[in-house]
Amino acid sequence: MLTLFRIAAIPVVVVCFYSQIPYARPIAAIIFGIAAVTDLIDGWVARRFNQQSRFGEFLDPVADKLMVAIVLVMLVQAQSGWFEDVIAMIIIGREITISALREWMATIGERANVKVSMAGKIKTTLQMFGIAFMVYHNPLFGIDIYAVGFGLLVVAAFMTLWSMVIYLRAAWPFIMADADAGTSQDG
Repeated sequence: MLTLFRIAAIPVVVVCFYSQIPYARPIAAIIFGIAAVTDLIDGWVARRFNQQSRFGEFLDPVADKLMVAIVLVMLVQAQSGWFEDVIAMIIIGREITISALREWMATIGERANVKVSMAGKIKTTLQMFGIAFMVYHNPLFGIDIYAVGFGLLVVAAFMTLWSMVIYLRAAWPFIMADADAGTSQDG
């Protein structure tokens, strides 16, 4: 239910983000933040009460990736500069790459070798806070919240690349074995 809530929150965040009502961006940020926090709660509840399912394992990362990708695209569209664009490309590109890697590893029965790492969890936390602050946009108590969020997102981009290296290193022996098997069959 919490994962479905996160997915259902996405169009609400989009509508609020583009709305002309007063405080639309802060409202969108708060909804995004609540949805992001449900990811932590969802994982805890699933483990604590043994409520894990294969469908939940599939849908949980999909919800996270949808939230991040859609809101990053909105942020780039709203305030685009080359650096924001590059950060969004790194984050979205990594998500696609690792999702494809996990899918491939699952087809060869080795998905457990690319399970979520601590670096991936830190990356996700930094992304969620950074994106929420950037969506909020308005200064808060004299603090440029957008700049704080952007700083967090830059750190998240570095963590994104680092976690991708971790996953690729774990998968590398299987990639090479598959490449070697393909080469020997062709020759």
